[in-house]
Amino acid sequence: MSKPMSKAAAARIQSATAKSNGGVVPKGSFAARAQAAASQSGSTRPPNGPSTTDNPSGGGRGNNPPKGK
Repeated sequence: MSKPMSKAAAARIQSATAKSNGGVVPKGSFAARAQAAASQSGSTRPPNGPSTTDNPSGGGRGNNPPKGK
């Protein structure tokens, strides 16, 4: 069983790659993939994020109607 990539480990990999390539981290390199994996591990949706059910808001309506004055 493998551990998820930590952001600190990805930063060390990316730093070493950049130092050996004149400050450039090539697209698709192991360092780039490690950084992508670190940014995805442990990420959760915010509680106020968009709906994942594709149901309209407001009890089945498209939008909530404006409040009366």
